Amino acid sequence: MTELDIDHLETLHRRLLWLSCWTIHNANHLRDKDEGDVKVGGHQASSASMAAILTALYFHALRPEDRIAVKPHAGPVFHAIHYLMGNMPLEKMQNFRGYGGVQSYPSRTKDVDDVDFSTGSVGLGVAITSFASMVQDYLEGHGREAPLGRMVALIGDAELDEGNIYEALQEGWKHDLRNVWWVIDYNRQSLDGVVREGLFGRIEAIFSAFGWRVVRLKYGALQRAAFDEPGGEALRNWIDDCPNALYSALTFQGGAAWRKRLIEDFGEDSEARALIDRRDDAELARLMENLGGHCLQSLCEAFDEAKSDDTPTVFLAYTVKGWGTPLAGHKDNHAGLMTPAQMAEFQTAMAVPEGEEWQPFAAVSDEAKLRGFLNDVPFFAKGARRYAAPALSCPERVTLNDKVLSTQAGFGKILDQIARQGGPLADRILTCSPDVTVSTNLGGWVNRRGLFARDARADTFRDERIPSAQKWAFSPNGQHIELGIAEMNLMLMLGAAGLSHSLFGERLIPVGTVYDPFVARGLDALNYACYQDARFLLVGTPSGVTLAPEGGAHQSIGTPLIGMAQDGLAAFEPAFLDELSIIMDWSFDYLQRDGEGDPDERTWLRDETGGSVYLRLSTRPMEQPHHRDDAAFEQGVIDGAYWLREPGHNAEVVIAYQGTVADQAIEAAGRIAGDRRDIGVLAVTSADRLNAGWTAARRARARGQAAAESLAERLLGRLPSHCTLITVIDGHPATLSWLGAVAGHRTVPLGVEHFGQTGTIGDLYRHFGIDADAIVAAASRIAPGRPIRLMA
Repeated sequence: MTELDIDHLETLHRRLLWLSCWTIHNANHLRDKDEGDVKVGGHQASSASMAAILTALYFHALRPEDRIAVKPHAGPVFHAIHYLMGNMPLEKMQNFRGYGGVQSYPSRTKDVDDVDFSTGSVGLGVAITSFASMVQDYLEGHGREAPLGRMVALIGDAELDEGNIYEALQEGWKHDLRNVWWVIDYNRQSLDGVVREGLFGRIEAIFSAFGWRVVRLKYGALQRAAFDEPGGEALRNWIDDCPNALYSALTFQGGAAWRKRLIEDFGEDSEARALIDRRDDAELARLMENLGGHCLQSLCEAFDEAKSDDTPTVFLAYTVKGWGTPLAGHKDNHAGLMTPAQMAEFQTAMAVPEGEEWQPFAAVSDEAKLRGFLNDVPFFAKGARRYAAPALSCPERVTLNDKVLSTQAGFGKILDQIARQGGPLADRILTCSPDVTVSTNLGGWVNRRGLFARDARADTFRDERIPSAQKWAFSPNGQHIELGIAEMNLMLMLGAAGLSHSLFGERLIPVGTVYDPFVARGLDALNYACYQDARFLLVGTPSGVTLAPEGGAHQSIGTPLIGMAQDGLAAFEPAFLDELSIIMDWSFDYLQRDGEGDPDERTWLRDETGGSVYLRLSTRPMEQPHHRDDAAFEQGVIDGAYWLREPGHNAEVVIAYQGTVADQAIEAAGRIAGDRRDIGVLAVTSADRLNAGWTAARRARARGQAAAESLAERLLGRLPSHCTLITVIDGHPATLSWLGAVAGHRTVPLGVEHFGQTGTIGDLYRHFGIDADAIVAAASRIAPGRPIRLMA
């Protein structure tokens, strides 16, 4: 790297520091705000501490195949980089944190520049880079020939408090992680204070234990040169011994404070005092603040050295929060903003002429030379790095002919049949599970398709001729990734694999299984994956109190509501195998859609945009209905509901159920039918889609589309006003209770609201009032007419 290159990087560093701070200042002090608005916010100090690191990465170290998760609070610097390179329009920058402007934190779905991974201050953007690297290895094992990139995460030191980071570290070690860089902005300040002393030692020990290379970037080139002067060893020792809070405070106070404290502490050490005396206050402040994370020469040298192999590497880059601004070092600077007076002072220091604040190359002495340098920057050489992959053709739907079977077992049989048949879809399915592969019925798939590892590993039990139903051999072309028992890691793997078409240009169909109650354990990462528009099939099974003997710890209650509330996720809970088969067939297509968002006027759902799918399945064997293959039935299954028993014109009671309580609803309907007129049974396969269509149709009518009518309104709108809805689900009753609001019908919601316990299914269904007797009793209490017999 030449001295001229360093000069260009220094210029770029100053430009990015200015543009990021100005963007935040404009949003808070200059842009018109609605009356009553509080401050817009932003993170000038957090951006400043990472400006040099981003400069060295984007304009020197990175290549187009690399993928980066930017520290959320450094988002303004990231956007400034793309603005400088012509990839971000000015109006987006001027509307930072405003409607239609750049997001507070980098978002791959809501920002227009080249965001690889969305980030927020919860460690998820850090951890997903490990799983993206594993996906890249998986693709290489399956024939991808593109050069391997590095998955890079830029991390705030306080973000290391997040537990999912350490779960990901352990999972990465299990899978021989490589080609990952994490760069820690070690400014030793968090939102409310100063990071605990000695944290760097814990960080280094943890990463070393998991086989990472640790690179400590503590001293900049100025400091290293000073250490070679007489008295330099004393200066180094002072820096090493200085508490974090004191170092920050002296940085904020400036050169005179540095001089006073150093001379006082050096005492009779004449060489050390002379080293200080050779520098004026400004030079002394520049020396003491020349930490490794702000020194472009040190950063570039460290990145170049780490490129020599694919060892996962963590860079512990010492920085000063707010470096280069009037906020530098103050403990309250996290959400602090420069005042107009401070900004004017900063503008003078940065030599930006008045009126040229938004000019990308303001204060650049030789713009032509700098542009020439930028034209040769490798990272931007190939333009946008978002890929697309063609949709896979789906084989003929798998149908099951079992007379009695659970939906969980049916799911396993359908996947096994797909594996046996082969073809493009089967070859692109990637399954994964957090140590529950066999118990969620993935065993058949794994036996046919194998487990993935970069290096082949034999099935020892098979080699030793020990009988086992599982073929547990690993190879680079296996199609199942076995994860440890950490649901956050499962969701992050689904997120990374579900972005493969965009990150790597290769389509994958990720399928993940998890015990349904533990969806909540990974909910943060599930939401994160959906926010990025990752595409995957999540199977939560077994579910509900129907898993009776397992007890309350393994019984889910609120997961149907999660399915309804989670954006980007279409949730289904089929009761029967034919429903499951239809839903899975539809899902494989839905995961691959990427069309316009115009609603389908049949449902008012924007299905052409596609998304991910969540199946809530059960281990309870169910007697299957007679063969059903008419188009209306199939469409109802996908849209969310169909009449299992269509009500008459004078219906007094309609029973609406979702999931494995179907047999209870059917039995209850048979017992009630002799005493109540025209009873109906509504089979709800997706409360999520049924509800979403209803609310979308209401919004459409509010916008003037008077004819908009949802499926829920068509199903329930014809019922007489005196009809009562009894809703029942092995889950929270609120999942279906809203049905009464569709057309104003009285509703009795039955479901599970409290933690379960061990027992038989009959015991628990009776305890929670979701059995046939409870449904009949509800009808008896509220329906007019003759008394209903309460027992079969």
